Amino acid sequence: MICTVVVSKEDDTYIAKDIRTSVVDQGATAEEALANLKAALELYYDDNDTLIPESPMYTTSLEVCV
Repeated sequence: MICTVVVSKEDDTYIAKDIRTSVVDQGATAEEALANLKAALELYYDDNDTLIPESPMYTTSLEVCV
């Protein structure tokens, strides 16, 4: 399964969030945050017996005037 993830940095911590499930984890580096999120997502799908969606998700950019 391929997950769409957003990684951001807050102070000295990297935050990784899965877009589909909103599962979030963190780490001292982006790589650590992603590894932690991967483990969390595996537990999420294992513990919840959640059906894995069949339709693919996509991301795009949107320009907003501010």
